[in-house]
Amino acid sequence: MSVLPDLHVHYVQACQNLSQPENPFVARVLQEADKSDEISTKGITLKLAGNNHLVPVPRVTDGDLGVLASVLGQAAFVTGLDLAYNVLTDAGAKTMATFLQENSSLRYLNLMFNDIGTSGAELIAGALHRNESLVHLRMTGNKIGNEGGMFFASMLKINSTLEKLDLGDCDVGLQCLVAIAIALTQNKSLKAINLNRPLLSNQQEETTVHIAQMLRSNSSLVELHLGKHEMKNFGVERLCEALYENSSLRYLDLSCNNITCDDAKFLGELLKRNQTLEILDLNANRIEDVGAIYLSEALLTWNRTLQALSIVSNNITGKGLVALAHTMQFNVQLSHIYIWGNQFDRNTCVEFSELIETGRLGLGCTDVAPYKVDGEVFLAELSHGLAKHRYWAPRCAAVAPGAANASLEIGAVSEY
Repeated sequence: MSVLPDLHVHYVQACQNLSQPENPFVARVLQEADKSDEISTKGITLKLAGNNHLVPVPRVTDGDLGVLASVLGQAAFVTGLDLAYNVLTDAGAKTMATFLQENSSLRYLNLMFNDIGTSGAELIAGALHRNESLVHLRMTGNKIGNEGGMFFASMLKINSTLEKLDLGDCDVGLQCLVAIAIALTQNKSLKAINLNRPLLSNQQEETTVHIAQMLRSNSSLVELHLGKHEMKNFGVERLCEALYENSSLRYLDLSCNNITCDDAKFLGELLKRNQTLEILDLNANRIEDVGAIYLSEALLTWNRTLQALSIVSNNITGKGLVALAHTMQFNVQLSHIYIWGNQFDRNTCVEFSELIETGRLGLGCTDVAPYKVDGEVFLAELSHGLAKHRYWAPRCAAVAPGAANASLEIGAVSEY
């Protein structure tokens, strides 16, 4: 049975009972929640992120979380909790683990960029052995290390509810990545995972080989982030070979690796044969003109499923960019393309200007906008991209859901 939507009153009382000073930021968010019309319909997400405020707010502490957890214990209408960019430690993780074991309504939990370590990761992962409600968990930026990541790998062998897990920038290592890959050969519920920026001590690409083997048998994963894995020719080839057989993955993030024009040949061949992939992020690699032409040829003649392509900062000149622009005139399925950070010449500016002015390419679906100086066309940068909202989210609904997002908004994974 849920309490009435008077969270603020309960919070004030709980602070008095637990001798904990009130956090004015938490109090204000609870007051706003009490006025929400969504409480009685689809539930609410409490947005307690410590960043993204015009005026600095007091960050949520372990003590604040203890009081909040006691208030939310029976508040079934609270289905999401955003605690990103606060100062929660392993003590706060213990409180949250207890809450997850006792709470059956929370579906979304964002703990990114707090100060949770290995022991905190063990507690939260342990709580998810029994929790059957949480769908989306973000641990991004907490330095849980390889050992902490291993607890989440073990959890994936048991939990059958979690759909999205974000372990990017968590300092996980080779052992953890291998264990997660093995777990995902059996897990049938996880749909999206972020494994960006692990700490790898060798250049053997062993982790990529294990992930590729997993993709041959996994039929549930639709979103995979492998940014900053130091991936090269060997790893890209193994990954592409695996994706010939995979029919579920829709979003592949290979940003910030060591992918060259030779590797782009494998990706071009993949696009010819794979009819599932919808989003491909190659941001901050080095595919150059040769690689861009491989991709454009595959998209021009063979592939009709890819919807979004990011080739930002890939040392591509006008030759490769114009080839992709020509491809978009014939491949109407490709709706989003991000090209900033490459070498624009006059032909590039003209071609993309025409795509935008004719309506073939929407301004919300690219990261450039045309302008003229003395009758000559140039391209200016727009702050769009597949990773625009990976580390922050606007407090107001000012961005169209399908444009410039970090997650599968083009083809949504789930409600969250």
